[in-house]
Formats: sequence, structure tokens, C-alpha cells
Amino acid sequence: MKVLIYTHLWVPSVGGVEFITKSLADGLSEWTKTHPTQIVDISLLTQTPAGNMDDSLHAYRVVREPRLREWIRQIRWADIVHLEGPSLLPLALAWLLRKPVVLRHHGYQSICPNGILILDPDRSLCPGHFMARRYNKCLSCNSVKLGIVRSFRNLLLTFPRRWFSSRAKANVGISPHIARRLELPRTEVIWNGVPVPAIPASKLVKMQLGQPLCFAYVGRLISEKGVQVLLNACRELADMGLDFRLKVVGDGPERGNLEALATDLSITSRTEFVGSIPASAIQKTLAGAVAVIMPSVCEDVAPLAAMEQMMEGRLVIASDIGGLGLIVNGAGMTFPAGDVSALASCMLQVLQDPSSAAKLGEKGQHRARETFTREQMVEKHVRLYRTLMPLTLSPTD
Repeated sequence: MKVLIYTHLWVPSVGGVEFITKSLADGLSEWTKTHPTQIVDISLLTQTPAGNMDDSLHAYRVVREPRLREWIRQIRWADIVHLEGPSLLPLALAWLLRKPVVLRHHGYQSICPNGILILDPDRSLCPGHFMARRYNKCLSCNSVKLGIVRSFRNLLLTFPRRWFSSRAKANVGISPHIARRLELPRTEVIWNGVPVPAIPASKLVKMQLGQPLCFAYVGRLISEKGVQVLLNACRELADMGLDFRLKVVGDGPERGNLEALATDLSITSRTEFVGSIPASAIQKTLAGAVAVIMPSVCEDVAPLAAMEQMMEGRLVIASDIGGLGLIVNGAGMTFPAGDVSALASCMLQVLQDPSSAAKLGEKGQHRARETFTREQMVEKHVRLYRTLMPLTLSPTD
């Protein structure tokens, strides 16, 4: 079985899509080693330059910045074309060359010109203007940052993007939420998968008696992630006379504004802005954190950070919105998105009964190991590919 995987962004670029695409490609290569009768031959195409990467170290072919002739050659070679997002060129070429497409959706590009369902300039949730044919709303939203000409271009491109998406042989939603939101035919839910740690953080970290409990945030510092909600919740807890600490791990365009907000709220003595750190250092940085808080105010599709922290056995307190709320799903704490007092109430419960955090952390870890492993993600993709294989091929091709 010959699978062409395309992702616009890939290593050495760093991000959730890059990580999960590499995880799938690596997992498919390992699958071949353990299932010799089900060989998966992989060719990965990307627009990301190699930089200092040595692609010969990968167990599959990597083609960077392909030209049109290479695109056609690779698609003709493949039995299955797997696309990480609805990129128009490979969608069109695969359709013209009559190759089955598996289209994995990490965002809302097939129903929203900006792909994130956020309305500018107020950064509010979009009720779905494109799908409701309120195209003037899409134009005014995107023209705030792009100008009217580019906004009109983005709107026009959404139509063929959705048309080709609706003709994919399989659409993969990485959470039930996005599968419902996109309303595309032949949709299957396959959760992203993360590695199972050899030694979970919950087994390494012991709370020190007499020390204030520490909460943490991990992620990009952008307005959609709702860190401002977390800081205001901390102010409410401080007003109750409670002692605690907060670590904010990550960086982004809102960092300066958030640091200023922490100053305005008089919580700088309790709050540490750690900045961006390597993935290998996250466990050490979060040592002692009783819970990780994800206060998103946008419809996150399926954030890997929540899965990773649950896999570690650490309590996740999350907004009940989009795929984020579905990930936690009774195996952590949730609160209505943007509700400062509700978040403060969740944190208060932990401060009053730290043992509840450990119990919920164990419950979250059990759910993560049942649902969010890389092995399950790979196995389900292989199974899906095989249902789409040309009938002329034998099961072992």
C-alpha cells in the first residue's frame, strides 16, 4: 500500500499539525515492521524547507517544496493521498488523477475563510456565517487584517476548498466536534494520538508540604486561548485570601498585554511568565503543578496539550468548548468558556481539597490511555486506508 502524505508545514517548523503529522508518518513506518503482511510505503511532501534537517534519517521519503511535475509523479505513484488539511493544489490534482483522498481536518478551512471561526475585530466566536451564506460578514471580518482584496480572494477560495473536501473519499475529523461542525460526507472520527510516557509526571512529582499549590498554563499566548480569563480568576482567588502560584508556559503576541494585566490585577508576585521552552523541558518546568488550566475562548479542535497532560496523569481544568471539552469529558474539570467565576470555583475546589486533583488526574490518565494513544491513531488510519484501496490491489500490496 503506497501512501502519499502532504502537509504544508512540517519539521523543522514546530507546531501541533507538524508534530501529529510526523507522529503518524513515523507510526505508519513502524507499523510495517510489526505487520510484515501489511506493508505501508510512505512518501511525505511538504512546502517547509529542510533547514538543518537531515531527511535521510527518516524511515520514509521526504520531498520538500515540490514542483508541479513532482506533484503529478507522486500522486500517480500513490494508492492513497492523505492530506493534512484542504490544500487546493493536491486536492485538485488527486481529483483529476482519480486517486482516493483521505482528508484530515485540523481546522475549519472548509467552512470559514480564515479557518478559525473567529470574528474580527472583536475576536468573538463566529456563528457560521459562511455556511449560512452571509458572505458579507466574512468579507468584513477578514478585511480587518487582510484588506478587502485579499479578504475577497480568501472568500472565493473557500468555495472550491469545500467542493473538493466534499468529494474526498474520506474526511477525518480529529474530534467529534469538528466532524459535526464541518458537515462533510464520508466523515470518520479519529482522535490524534500522543506517546505514552514511560514514567508519568504524576509518579515523579510529590507536593511539598507547606508550599503554595501551583497551577499552570501551557500554550501560545494569543487572545483565543483565554489566558486573560485565567488571570482574572486568580484575582478572585487572591481576594479570598488564598495562597497559590501560577506558571504561564509559552509565548506569543499577547505576552506583553498579559503581563500588563497581571500587574494591573496585582498578582505578579503569584504569577511567573516562563516563556517558550523545548518540549523536553516541559515536564521539569511543570514539576509540582497540581493542575494545568486551558481556558480557551475559541473552538479548539483537539488540543494536544490537553491529551499530553492527561496522559501524564495531571489534572486538566478546561473550558467546555469545542473539542477541548470533549477531550476532558468527565475526566477532569470543565467550566463555561469565558466564565471567570466558574474557573475560580474549579481552582478553589482544588485548593480546598488537593487530593481531588490527584484522583481526577488518575481518571484522566485512564481515559487518555484508552482513547488518545499514537498506536490507536495509526491503526485506525491503516484500517481506513485499506477500505479505500483500489480493488485491483491485493491485501499485501
